[in-house]
Amino acid sequence: MTVSVSPAPLDAPRRLVIASRESRLAMWQALHVQALLTTRYPGCEVVILGMTTEGDRVLDRALSEIGGKGLFTKELEVAMLQGRADLAVHSLKDVPMQLPEDFALAAVLPREDPRDAFVSNDYASLEALPAGARVGTSSLRRAALIRRRFPSLVVDPLRGNLDTRLAKLDRGEYAAIVLAAAGLKRLGLADRIRAIVPETDSLPAAGQGALGIECLAARTDVAGWVGALAHAPTWAQVSAERMLSRVLGGSCRVPLAAYCVARPEGGLRLRACVASVDGVQLLQAEGVCDEADIDSAEVLGNRVAQQLSDMGARELLALPA
Repeated sequence: MTVSVSPAPLDAPRRLVIASRESRLAMWQALHVQALLTTRYPGCEVVILGMTTEGDRVLDRALSEIGGKGLFTKELEVAMLQGRADLAVHSLKDVPMQLPEDFALAAVLPREDPRDAFVSNDYASLEALPAGARVGTSSLRRAALIRRRFPSLVVDPLRGNLDTRLAKLDRGEYAAIVLAAAGLKRLGLADRIRAIVPETDSLPAAGQGALGIECLAARTDVAGWVGALAHAPTWAQVSAERMLSRVLGGSCRVPLAAYCVARPEGGLRLRACVASVDGVQLLQAEGVCDEADIDSAEVLGNRVAQQLSDMGARELLALPA
């Protein structure tokens, strides 16, 4: 995807350092932002600082057991605090819903396909899997929704970067795996997708398919420079999703989905669901607003979260009242 840019301002940066995880997908994302910044600021040297995070190192346990999404961002944030990096690029679905106090989301880029993708070497779809087939996913949300629709399947955790997950499938450890379609498409691996899981069957996670750029809250200069790359429609939509998830304690420990789209008549439509881990219980809610700005989106996200809360979402997710 490309972002149209206007002429660079007179106070354009001379050098920017992007902190990034070293997985192939994370580096693609960093290189993508590097190219956008270089196009907008031709005289700026944009450098990528590759790093390995705790979330990348610990692969023998589910993410929900070892500290959650923050394990993919902490080392990058330390690099910014220490002055070794100016910004960090993330898959927005991997960014904690509540950023640490010293940090801010400086921009959200145009969204890739937000849906889930079914990947298998032997089967065409989830519906085609035989009873007892092993399906791998790293997401409690995906796992719960698969268990709800296909209780005869065995759904097991699947950790590692995208290439590691595909390798496990190719070794025959799983009959199929379910991944974010966006990552496969960004790496030119769309041919591995056997089927796109419809949103009606697997509502996407908050922020899925979008890239976020984080910087120190005090670095208003950096926020201004990278803010020029922001895609306002996507930012508003993911703001509704992230607000809903934040209100309901959304994390990798919670089977929660939230997906916001533009309405043809204007404004936004937000759909969300909360499930029990086994998929037996499912609560669903939706709402609309007439404006498509961030403030209106966050009000919408809070309102739909309250609807789910009134239905019993907090009890289902074992959250404090």
